[in-house]
Amino acid sequence: MKNRSELREIIMKVVYQTYILDNTKDNYNLEDLIKEQLEVENDFVNTTVKGIKDKQKEINELANKYMNNWTIDRLNKVDKAILSLGIYELIYTDTPSVVSINEAIELSKKYSEDAVTKMINGVLDKIYHEEEK
Repeated sequence: MKNRSELREIIMKVVYQTYILDNTKDNYNLEDLIKEQLEVENDFVNTTVKGIKDKQKEINELANKYMNNWTIDRLNKVDKAILSLGIYELIYTDTPSVVSINEAIELSKKYSEDAVTKMINGVLDKIYHEEEK
């Protein structure tokens, strides 16, 4: 059984795959992409991946609102997946805000450059302080 941090990493990988497949205009089945990453079905993964895809437009708008002279679409796909996951958890789930931000930062430390980790932290922190009011 995987812990939540490991499940978030799987979510990030699946969302990353969807960004690549969306760019190539290839058809794909979201459930199949999830099954490729998980040996056992998991509601947290299913709900979160589908939620990110359903709310991507709103997530992008929120990210762009708090990014300085930059847009989420200019990030590489891994960084975009991490930021999208962080924003989704922060805004659309009951996950404690500090956990949402910390988990995104830990993924970013593993997969991104230091400058990107700082940017993701800054964006999530701004969203936490501005949007949660």
